Amino acid sequence: MNMMPVGILRLISRFAFAVILGGFATFVQAECAGCLCPGNPCKLCPLPPQKSAPPVADEPNICLKIRERVTPVSKNTEPNEHYESVNKSIMECVRNGGDVIMNSRRNKEFPSKHYCKPYIAEGKANADGAHVPPKK
Repeated sequence: MNMMPVGILRLISRFAFAVILGGFATFVQAECAGCLCPGNPCKLCPLPPQKSAPPVADEPNICLKIRERVTPVSKNTEPNEHYESVNKSIMECVRNGGDVIMNSRRNKEFPSKHYCKPYIAEGKANADGAHVPPKK
């Protein structure tokens, strides 16, 4: 009879610990840092360009150059053409001073696997400081 209250106490303590860890994980997920955050703070453009993508207001010049020089793809594009377009768009991004970012966590706002992050000078950075490199 003594074992039953001890077992229940252990179960309750494990449950409480799990709830605390779950609450901490939710808090950490709510804070987003980096470029793949809601609102696209770094003005990323998908690589390769998508045929079905709507025009973006204030799109960086590098993204416009990539769209002009690389054939857009769709879901029905053959794999060889798709990878050729990916390679060309990555080359154009780097050639024009951008950085290629791989997206391992796709979602509705960022469905592509690769994105081009345009270089934005410090003077042209957003007021929230999203484009300013961290101070060392």
